[in-house]
Amino acid sequence: MPMLRVLAAYLVALCATYLIGSVAATQFVLQEVVALGPEVPWPVRLETTGQDLVGLAGSYLPLLALALVLALPVAAGLFRLVPAARFAGYLAAGFVAVLALHLIMKAVFGVTGIAATRSLAGLLAQGAAGAVGGALFHVLTAGRRPPVPHGA
Repeated sequence: MPMLRVLAAYLVALCATYLIGSVAATQFVLQEVVALGPEVPWPVRLETTGQDLVGLAGSYLPLLALALVLALPVAAGLFRLVPAARFAGYLAAGFVAVLALHLIMKAVFGVTGIAATRSLAGLLAQGAAGAVGGALFHVLTAGRRPPVPHGA
């Protein structure tokens, strides 16, 4: 598979993971604000989401890039042994990579880098963002198979 295609697939997976993860993180935090009493109107939610997309790009995006650049090649190596597990494997690799990122930051540095990950639902939402990225990577790197002839 051409390296440029793999790189493009990685970048799409990374961008999707970052976009979904950032938006989810913002909405989880805003929901905590709403739970305290004040209303958060949609224009404020949208503005805050945009600010977080830009603001987290310097910190969260590179961390996600590292997590995925480690997880996806490891997963690719495993699929040589079990090719049928490719889709589920990349999905799981993305999920586990993002979960591991947050759990390692907390364990090693004592830091919750993304406030939403303080709750299980927020942590799982970040993992789901990674799963989407992994699934996209699978779709974009899947080889084309020749059609099966009729009667075969």
